[in-house]
Amino acid sequence: MRAQCLDRLAESQRSNKYLEDAIAAYQKVIAIKDVPEKLCLLAGRRAADRMRFRGFMGKSLKLLSDMVTKFPQNIDLKNEMAVGYLLIGQNKEAKKVLIDVLKLAPNSGFAKVHLGFILKTDESKYEEAAKLMSEGIASREPGVIDGRFYFHLGDALHRTGKQTEALKVYEDAVKEGLFLSAYQRSLYNVNSLTGTPWWDPKKTPYAPYFKRLEKDWKLIRDEALSLIDKTNSGFLPESEGLQEKGDWKQFEIFARGRKIEKNCMKVPKTCALIAEIPDAAGCKRGQVKFSIMHPSTHVWAHTGPTNCRLRAHLGLVVPEGVSIRVANETRKWEEGKILLFDDSFEHEVWHNGSSFRLILIVDFWHPELTAYQKRTLTPI
Repeated sequence: MRAQCLDRLAESQRSNKYLEDAIAAYQKVIAIKDVPEKLCLLAGRRAADRMRFRGFMGKSLKLLSDMVTKFPQNIDLKNEMAVGYLLIGQNKEAKKVLIDVLKLAPNSGFAKVHLGFILKTDESKYEEAAKLMSEGIASREPGVIDGRFYFHLGDALHRTGKQTEALKVYEDAVKEGLFLSAYQRSLYNVNSLTGTPWWDPKKTPYAPYFKRLEKDWKLIRDEALSLIDKTNSGFLPESEGLQEKGDWKQFEIFARGRKIEKNCMKVPKTCALIAEIPDAAGCKRGQVKFSIMHPSTHVWAHTGPTNCRLRAHLGLVVPEGVSIRVANETRKWEEGKILLFDDSFEHEVWHNGSSFRLILIVDFWHPELTAYQKRTLTPI
């Protein structure tokens, strides 16, 4: 088939032109009068996949919608359409499609894990989500043995108090080669990096930078406090659904290796200090931000996305009653002191004090990464 030849050529040459030619060729196959159903489905699904790869998300969804109209009983098309909606953030539309799939095919593991994911992340329906994801993973259908589903299944179980079951899910994921360990559950990793929950700041190449931050901690604190006193401070609520209760806000000054200019104008001295630390200011898989947490806040156990960074916390305002657990060890912040840990390991935070806690969070490249890796790793 000409379309398949162009498709293979596009991959080998990494050519968008050949890719678009392949898509057009697949569409011509679909348009043939009385084309055999099997060939039409093959061409349609591949064309939609290639459109999505090329970034033509709307066109891909339109094609899948047309194909579903033509083949209303085909659950593979509907599952792919649901994934398309998820990729562009239209989770409600994806949910409708997945519910329809499960009416047609109640045992579709693929539909179950994706619907469970939506119920967990969008609606906090943890028990229902856990049941669906557990059943979906157990089906071992193509596409369900994925770290993201184990991650969210374990998290849903943890949030409903089923820690033993959650740990079993994480251990199963380790056996599948999806997680580095039951505690270290990041999904964007570089192999062979040392993985240790807590690090001694003095025993890293960044020790001089930590010493400088500790020396200037009051300057950093005062800039942060000046923000808090303003009506439009720029602190934004945590947006990843990580807190069970309470009030937790953040103020970013660097993200993905880039300075956030409008925020740095508000804290110029702190930004100037960070700008002198290349492996923090240029950490494309990290952030630098102030974090303020108010009393009665609990942050669920969670993990960061990558093992490529270490996370430093500089205590600025630290009341009694606040603590952080990383893996199986709990510590407390101190004003003017650095806590250093690998946030790809499970960590959890409690604020049982009576006044706000304020820290500066600084992500550093993992010290074992090469200069080439730091240049070429994709931002997160």
